[in-house]
Amino acid sequence: MSPRFPRRKPVGAMAPDVDHFSFTPENMAKAQEIIARYPEGRQASAVLPLLHLAQAQHGGWLPKAALDHVADLLGMPRIQVYEVGTFYDMFNLEPVGRIQVRVCTTTPCWLCGSDEVLRACRDVLGVEPGESTPDGRFFVREFECLGACANAPVMWIDDDYYEDLDYERAKRVLEAIARGDKPRPGPQSGRRGSMPAGGKTTLLFAEEGE
Repeated sequence: MSPRFPRRKPVGAMAPDVDHFSFTPENMAKAQEIIARYPEGRQASAVLPLLHLAQAQHGGWLPKAALDHVADLLGMPRIQVYEVGTFYDMFNLEPVGRIQVRVCTTTPCWLCGSDEVLRACRDVLGVEPGESTPDGRFFVREFECLGACANAPVMWIDDDYYEDLDYERAKRVLEAIARGDKPRPGPQSGRRGSMPAGGKTTLLFAEEGE
């Protein structure tokens, strides 16, 4: 196991082992575009999207240098950015696998079979929740409610939701990503959006043009 990708992530850890971080020119342009969405004097409101951008650039985790860079860019006290980074569960403050596999295990997803989604993660990736694969490519974790309860169980991988999962569907999604493919996000059951599993039941006449 490479020491860069520990199998267990200590709670509250912050890895200070990167001397310098700054946005690439492309990401700096994105950061400035994000900051410009907020009124003058309210630039600190951009802290969450900028931390997401920094985490994506740095391979799935935020070293202290990245938190400092975002703080300086927004004119915020560094401690305030540390507070944000340690509070929100989607930020990783020590090295983890680059591809973030988050499985919702809150009650609706659990009742609909999230245990089977976790089993698929174990079988395909060979790791337990809270662990990274030895090659540092994948990081698997359990996650609190992802807000797609109507399509439970749900798996959030990087920027995409994969919904209506069971063991086989989750396995297919993970195997496709492992091959370098891009599975279509959303319900994996064939239904559209969050309409009833048996098909649409409202606005039928409007759809037929009557």
